[in-house]
Amino acid sequence: MSRRAIKAWVWVHKWTSLLCTAFLLMLCVTGLPLIFHDEIDRLTEDRPTFGMPGVGSSSTAAGLLPLDEMLARALAGRPGEVPLYMAFDNDQPSMTITTGPRPDAPASEMTIQTFDRSTGNLFASVSEDSVSGVAAVMHFLLELHTDMFLGLPGMLFLGAMGAAFVIALVSGAVLYVPFMRKLDFGTLRTRRSKRTKWLDYHNLLGIVGLAWMLVVGLTGVINALAVPIEAAWKANELAAMTDEYAGREPLDPARYGSLDVAMAAARAQLPGNNPQFIAFPGGTFSSNHHYAVFFQGATPLTERLLTPALVDAETGTFTAARTMPWYYQALSLSRPLHFGDYAGLPLKLLWAALTLFTVHVLGTGLYLWLAKRRALAFTPGAIAPATVPEPAE
Repeated sequence: MSRRAIKAWVWVHKWTSLLCTAFLLMLCVTGLPLIFHDEIDRLTEDRPTFGMPGVGSSSTAAGLLPLDEMLARALAGRPGEVPLYMAFDNDQPSMTITTGPRPDAPASEMTIQTFDRSTGNLFASVSEDSVSGVAAVMHFLLELHTDMFLGLPGMLFLGAMGAAFVIALVSGAVLYVPFMRKLDFGTLRTRRSKRTKWLDYHNLLGIVGLAWMLVVGLTGVINALAVPIEAAWKANELAAMTDEYAGREPLDPARYGSLDVAMAAARAQLPGNNPQFIAFPGGTFSSNHHYAVFFQGATPLTERLLTPALVDAETGTFTAARTMPWYYQALSLSRPLHFGDYAGLPLKLLWAALTLFTVHVLGTGLYLWLAKRRALAFTPGAIAPATVPEPAE
């Protein structure tokens, strides 16, 4: 590689790194506890005892209460509200029912009730203003990590920082080759200056964790685009599936039909799949006239990929089912991969260790830049040039 090309890559690496470092450090610090959110929830929340342990609430096993009855119980506890979502747990008979003052209510106005479907008992009713304790801390960290409390602009900004991080990683990998041409892999020159020692640590941990950091950076960028991706799916795929309903007035919640009839119609079209949640008419994941029953596959991989089946909410007749487009599947796979939520605690521990690696890489990179500026400031007549990596002799 020519010296001019190296200078160009150095410039790209330096400025993309400086641009995103502070925000990446914040994301690492907030993301570390979020990796273990399931474990933290289990330790800090009372675990309910189910009437029929081991029976999934989305199964067809006998003894589970009808969906219509469960919805009636939820609405009785929230008079004047309408149903928004109904979600299932395929490992136990628990389910959540989300309600709000209107079909398009924002998350801040939603209330989530958790039920035991085998008994009909209500375990908890949670709204945004009722969250407290550890749950409130985790909610705060999640919002800070997701959008810095700025909504979509915050998500897109953090997505841009993630893209800068990916560019910094790629440019760093390109520069690693000329830098190490006279050094063995993993060399740490501990007897040289402090700056040289930290440079070696920065390079070593950066190249060791490169693949993981690229994965987390790219999945973070995809997750930051969740709102535009969902909007694109609704404007294109969902609109095509419900084309015959275009121009009709939104269905009044008083005219909603039986959920059990709708579920039976959806199951008949997608046998062998498990329902994950139902989106009611008027929300983000449905049309103004349909129950959208989202099914997941039965294998560890396909359970992350959703297929919606649309059922007319008034008549209970099946309308359409269509596999999610590639961009939505990428989002579905990116969400758990970003937090190492695929293979239980061992993978989460690995994710946590590599997050600490990343903090070290970011911190040493910032230290090296500040140390060079400080050295130049104390050199009479020094002019800061573009730094070209020089290997040890």
